[in-house]
Amino acid sequence: MPLHTQVASLLALMESFGDPPLVDTTPAAAQALRKSRMRPSSAEVYEVRDLDAGGVPARLYRPNDRDGLGLVVYFHGGGWVLSDVDGHDDLCRRLANSSGHAVLSIEYRLAPEHPFPAGLEDSLTATRWAYEHATSLGCRADRIAVGGDSAGGNLAAVVAQLAPVPLVYQLLIYPVTDCTRSRASYDENSEGYFLTKDGMGWFIDHYLGGRTELHDPRVSPLFAADHVLAATPPALVITAEYDPLRDEGVDYANRLSANGVVTSHVHFHGMIHGFLSFADFLDDGRAAIALAGTSLAAALNR
Repeated sequence: MPLHTQVASLLALMESFGDPPLVDTTPAAAQALRKSRMRPSSAEVYEVRDLDAGGVPARLYRPNDRDGLGLVVYFHGGGWVLSDVDGHDDLCRRLANSSGHAVLSIEYRLAPEHPFPAGLEDSLTATRWAYEHATSLGCRADRIAVGGDSAGGNLAAVVAQLAPVPLVYQLLIYPVTDCTRSRASYDENSEGYFLTKDGMGWFIDHYLGGRTELHDPRVSPLFAADHVLAATPPALVITAEYDPLRDEGVDYANRLSANGVVTSHVHFHGMIHGFLSFADFLDDGRAAIALAGTSLAAALNR
């Protein structure tokens, strides 16, 4: 399918900014530029509260004042190098409202100052804390899901595999599942669609620092053993057509399903990586958030 007209307009706007490629900048400069572009969310939510999740900063979003909510432990995207809970504030507000359940957004440590496995360790710590303190958050410990987009989808998938606590669902939004960058979609969508092949190399190099094997399932969850995948909770995997990560997301959904995990895979034609974060500009971004919310509600309402 051709690139969606709304995406084409968005990409043209991005191009007009004249930002340097990631590979030509430093993580600090890239983070500062991203922060300079952030705008407050227009989505109202019942409660937003910053807290300490076992030594890991986090932000809780509650859509209402009911007790006994489900809880989504959410890991933001940004290549393990960029973004933070502020950068994903709008998406988490929308997920809380669309699902009707609480979202706990995790401020895990970022590379290159804190390379692998620091971000993963923080993700595991925060997930354990959420399970142990669910009642005090007005949530149920037996209704916890993990979720994330891009690098956050990678962390969510790995947390689901390591299973530090009982989980009922995993929401994986265009997740990184194979850091070898060897699939065809990397070449088909190598540049011109927001996330580039070289940009992913920049992210992976900063995250791993050359110290970790790319086939390690804690880095590339697609390489986990069948029995590990089979033990993970039901999943929704969202992929985009014009995304270097497209094929590894598709392959991960297929492997989950092949190993008996109840898996929904929804592919958005004409979309680019990160499209849920552009919901103010893209109809499909809003549609995907609604889909994610409905799927989370079905899992957490049981």
